[in-house]
Amino acid sequence: MPNTTNTLFSGYGLGLRKEHYRDFLETDVPVDFVEVISENFMVEGGQPRHILRQVRERHPVALHGVSMSIGSADGLDREYLRRLRALADEIDPLFVSDHLCWTRIEGFNSHDLLPVPYTDEALDLVCANIAQAQDALGRTMLFENPSSYIAFAGESMTEWEFLAEMCRRTGCDLLLDVNNIYVSATNHGFDAHAFLAGVPADRVRQIHLAGHSAGKDLLIDTHDTAVCAEVWALYAQARALVGPVATMIERDADVPPLRKLLDELDVARAHGRLPAHTLREAA
Repeated sequence: MPNTTNTLFSGYGLGLRKEHYRDFLETDVPVDFVEVISENFMVEGGQPRHILRQVRERHPVALHGVSMSIGSADGLDREYLRRLRALADEIDPLFVSDHLCWTRIEGFNSHDLLPVPYTDEALDLVCANIAQAQDALGRTMLFENPSSYIAFAGESMTEWEFLAEMCRRTGCDLLLDVNNIYVSATNHGFDAHAFLAGVPADRVRQIHLAGHSAGKDLLIDTHDTAVCAEVWALYAQARALVGPVATMIERDADVPPLRKLLDELDVARAHGRLPAHTLREAA
């Protein structure tokens, strides 16, 4: 049976990036948790595990993966699961998460979060892989809704219907990326508010906030800018629906000084202090 300890944590955090290691090791950074990219600390020659251990002494840590490839028709990589289990057992994270996507085929890792078609066949495959992953890790996982740039012909359900059924079948939880909802809704023309209303609110354990960039025809989830006004408004609705859950700011490129990210995190905290009826009105 997966371990569900700490799934109701409701603090505010940042993604831990190399640019800010010294800040987190030498100063008292006002965050409730940090999140790291799991793979950075799993591979030979990756980022130093001893730094993560030192940060863990100061702050709770969430592990966020980018290459489990939960939608892979080839099944999951057992060696990957073994190394992730070893990292999780050592760090005792708040959450272990990854994305509803696939990245790998026939041993080749694309390092892109490739989309899953929202079909019954794909749902069966994803649920079987989630069951294997949760059994291997001995804990409940969170899965994030990725940003999307293409749609598949023959899809039999919406993304939020797929997520809801995935949670029902496997007992997994959700990492709700509000920026990704906005990006995908804009790119495909669906209602972002319908997405929020359709996901099982009681399965959301963490929220990501980030920035995006505008391409010629699409929005691109680049994580290289501040959170925009439209995403903050969508976050207000998300908070009204799911209540107090862990919230964090992601920045993966053009990383600014830590103070700027902490100022953004204060905006998220301000939303958290608003009464529920105010959040509903803002939404």
